[in-house]
Amino acid sequence: MPIPSLKEQFAALIAAPSVSCTQPGWDQSNRAVIELLAGWLGELGFACETPEVAPGKFNLLAVYGSGPGGLVLAGHSDTVPYDAGLWTSDPLRLREADDRWYGLGSCDMKGFFALVIEAVRTLLDQPFRQPLLILATCDEESSMSGARALAAAGQPLGRAALIGEPTGLRPVRLHKGIMMERLDILGQSGHSSNPAYGHSALEAMHAAMGELLALRREWQAEFNNPLFDVPGPTLNLGCIHGGDNPNRICGQCALEFDLRPLPGMDPAQLRTAIRQRLQPLAEQHRVNIELAPIFPSVPAFEQAADSELVQLAERLTGHAAHAVAFATEAPYLQQLGCQTLILGPGDIACAHQPDEYLALARIEPTVQLLRRMIEHYCLQPARA
Repeated sequence: MPIPSLKEQFAALIAAPSVSCTQPGWDQSNRAVIELLAGWLGELGFACETPEVAPGKFNLLAVYGSGPGGLVLAGHSDTVPYDAGLWTSDPLRLREADDRWYGLGSCDMKGFFALVIEAVRTLLDQPFRQPLLILATCDEESSMSGARALAAAGQPLGRAALIGEPTGLRPVRLHKGIMMERLDILGQSGHSSNPAYGHSALEAMHAAMGELLALRREWQAEFNNPLFDVPGPTLNLGCIHGGDNPNRICGQCALEFDLRPLPGMDPAQLRTAIRQRLQPLAEQHRVNIELAPIFPSVPAFEQAADSELVQLAERLTGHAAHAVAFATEAPYLQQLGCQTLILGPGDIACAHQPDEYLALARIEPTVQLLRRMIEHYCLQPARA
């Protein structure tokens, strides 16, 4: 069966729904996307594995060639949810206009896999001295369970890994981590006419928020990295729920917050520091305080500036590697021994937005860049 054209691949990937979401009503299987990619890559001679990470959720690892070393071209197969009413056209139908391809996943980031196939299909008549691995993961937009499962399995991958997240074809070698945490305070409700009738969870939460903001100030004074647009760690108090009536002492209150640590800040140590600051408040206010992650934390990521992959990407793109605030699967690939870099054709400004698109002017430069990467890591003799 012939491989579809680049545009036909784009259209097919976009038409295959693969929303990943914490809300069950939105969450979907990514099976259709994985089956498309496995079919095309199998036709090209790749050996494909599609392990099921969770019910209806699959990873794809496609390998061409054998032996140690080589290059991993990686991305995620899922998308964020969407509001079709805010789109100019059907989000699941590829539309060409204004020198752009519009569609959900065109930028972030199912379209990247079609560009990978376009890049590699003209190189397969040459001997591969080291393997090329194409990795498509599930649930990056929610739990990152696909990348976590890969890291937990511990199977070594290539010498280098390139993740095609939207960076405007500028290499990224650092990003912050992300911790989404929930603080639950259980007090005792009672009639508001007498404070002795209860223990206010809301007043305890007020004090807890003060401690969180104090910790934020301390961390921002201690940790600083000028490579980031926001050079310090951030802590955002995102949403709060508590109480039910003005004339009742609040018996229960919950706060959800977001913490973005810099490279070098360990999520477990940060969580321990928070618990130590909150414990005295529980005793003072006679309440129970529990802190737990909403999702497992994603570590911060940093690839050394003098590494082979970073220097190669800088030479091929003409741009110095920089830092971004958003989190990716990079730390999990790095844990498997890969030099890792984030570099893709889309623009982060249109990711997760209605009318997501990929500029047509980015296609040929991306294909050429990928070919040069494959040539360097897979076609040339292995470096000592």
